[in-house]
Amino acid sequence: MSTAPAVVAVIGGGRMGAGIAQSYATAGSAVTVVENAAAAAAAALDRVAKGLKRAAERDRLTEPADRILARVHTVASPDALPAETDLVVEAVPEDPALKARVLAAAEAAVHETAVLASNTSSLSVTELAAGLSRPGRFLGMHFFNPVPASELVEIVVAPDTDPATVRSALAWTHCLGKKDVVVKDSPGFASSRLGLALGLEAIRMVEEGVAAPEAIDDAMRLGYKHPMGPLRLTDLVGLDVRLAIAEHLHAALGERFAPPRLLREKVARGELGRKTGRGFYRWP
Repeated sequence: MSTAPAVVAVIGGGRMGAGIAQSYATAGSAVTVVENAAAAAAAALDRVAKGLKRAAERDRLTEPADRILARVHTVASPDALPAETDLVVEAVPEDPALKARVLAAAEAAVHETAVLASNTSSLSVTELAAGLSRPGRFLGMHFFNPVPASELVEIVVAPDTDPATVRSALAWTHCLGKKDVVVKDSPGFASSRLGLALGLEAIRMVEEGVAAPEAIDDAMRLGYKHPMGPLRLTDLVGLDVRLAIAEHLHAALGERFAPPRLLREKVARGELGRKTGRGFYRWP
């Protein structure tokens, strides 16, 4: 297994950011999480702590959870990141302006050899790189939810990404015990583009009364050996996230990614999946 980066920064401490922070801290890195409010910072640390507790209960840690958690700290702004940071992973919401702003601030704070990465699932890595002084040090590192348990990181390479940056990202993927797929920057990359196509068609089938969500999911799970069906996965990802990606790919790739009416209606009603207790399924 490759060596973990000594110092990692994660911008955004939500479900994905906390999972990335937990994973690198477990691998031995010192991790700084950026959250601009005290309550959000406390919530991020709580997510990491709970994730480590679950890992410990499943006997997946090689050292005490509290020792790993002690390697995770928070700051209120990218400006406050340690200058010696080796890897910055941006994990804020899918808003291009927000991502560009925090990446530029992080780039100014860390040393010039640091690698910057975006955890975006669909936005153009090339366009995000355009706002940086050193675009060769930037690429996409698309993690999957839940990060600690997921096997995959999708490495997204923009035209200006330096090959050495790709090599570093691959090494820092393997240090987590994860596997990689390397793709060139294109709308939806490989995973989001294919996953969304399946998910949108499943939603259309529900909309048309072809079958119940459970039946559609079972068809893919039992017939095609998918670990879970596309509608249950949509609930886990978040219907609002799926809608945002669909709108982006619809604009970039055409009508085959047009969001179904049912998806828009559920998002408008606040039925966003597991995080709100209801999507295509009811969640406790």
